[in-house]
Amino acid sequence: MTDDAQALRAALRLGLTTAMKSRDRDALAALRTAIAAIDNAEAVPAPDAAPPATSAHIAGARSGLGAAEAARRELSASELQDILRGQISEHAREADRYEALGQADSAERLRRQAHALAPYLP
Repeated sequence: MTDDAQALRAALRLGLTTAMKSRDRDALAALRTAIAAIDNAEAVPAPDAAPPATSAHIAGARSGLGAAEAARRELSASELQDILRGQISEHAREADRYEALGQADSAERLRRQAHALAPYLP
């Protein structure tokens, strides 16, 4: 992970802490969702084939420290920014849908969430 990507992740986590302390529910929800989307993008696909059994006690089990850990993808700063842009556009699109359905309060909440993510983009 590049320094820019690490800095963006750190900024998001700092913003999350700040939102928790200030009890800003909209920013908190938006930041949690964005961080989860980034974590999901870093996940690697599960292998199709089952691993060979290495434990005499449980078929297919592996033993030892970190046996269940999988390396995660490393995203660049531009990939992280693309994820944030996608989150912002999704919030805005859904806000428009809610507005069209006559749910102005929900639409405004989604717009506030989109606005909370905007400062993390250049």
